[in-house]
Amino acid sequence: MALEKRRIRLYTDGSSIGNPGAAGIAYLLKDESGNTLAEGREPLGTATNNQAEYRAFLRGLELARCLGACEIEWFSDSELLVKQWQGVYRIKDAGLRQLMQEARRLAQGMLIRPYAVPRNSSPEMAQVDRWARGVAEGELEPIAPSLSQEAPSVPSPRSMPAQRKGSKKAQRQMGLFSQDE
Repeated sequence: MALEKRRIRLYTDGSSIGNPGAAGIAYLLKDESGNTLAEGREPLGTATNNQAEYRAFLRGLELARCLGACEIEWFSDSELLVKQWQGVYRIKDAGLRQLMQEARRLAQGMLIRPYAVPRNSSPEMAQVDRWARGVAEGELEPIAPSLSQEAPSVPSPRSMPAQRKGSKKAQRQMGLFSQDE
């Protein structure tokens, strides 16, 4: 399949009950016509709301890369995350800085257009909000990330050589969080 200039709309949300507390993420990727390309919701265990927001964004970027996205319109209800992505707000927390570095690495070669939007401002945002909260509370079953069509063969940045697989840093990146976040 020849790679075309693919534009994707990414909707993400993270939720933490208790902050920190039981957390979950949700993400929805659609094409320009509004067709769902990928979606999912996952529990995170214990995390802060900001960590959950970052993790939802990271999962969305991973899937967008798998789908061969060149441009992403990204919608999030986390003004903090969007402003940190844009460089307007500093990232004080070391754990969040590490997550931002991972996001920037995943986004290499893609144009990201971020939008901080109110919660439930669209049907898609309402869906990811319900899903993230529901999976965090244990009321909804996880939905593994699924692609609704055959993804082009695009190497994942996780497969790019950065460090040995046996290193502690690589092992932490494979999991959701290190213990010191």
